[in-house]
Amino acid sequence: MNRQEVGKLGEKAAQKFLKKRGYRIRETGFRCRHGEIDIIAQKKDCLVFVEVRTKSNLDFGTPEESITRAKKEKLIASALTYTTTHQDLPPLWRIDVVAIELDEKGKPKRIELIENAIEQSARFNC
Repeated sequence: MNRQEVGKLGEKAAQKFLKKRGYRIRETGFRCRHGEIDIIAQKKDCLVFVEVRTKSNLDFGTPEESITRAKKEKLIASALTYTTTHQDLPPLWRIDVVAIELDEKGKPKRIELIENAIEQSARFNC
């Protein structure tokens, strides 16, 4: 499996995982000049920006460990862009991470939701 295939499998698994936990998927693959947000969801009256990190091996660390400071900054900037360019949004928002590890057959063997994973957005927590 190449990196793109791993990423696509992870995003599908993350959407299914979030839906089972009561999240409503509003949009996927939002792009702006700052970067991309994998999933934009809503849970109750909170807007949730979700970064999906998927790995098929842990040679270079866990999925959640792969998020750099630069990526965090891009996620925050992208979330701010989304909130200023879309209407009828909940007033509170946060950035979560869904970390996924796949087995050798491409099936999720671990899926973990990390709420408020990007701490700089903590002032907007819901």
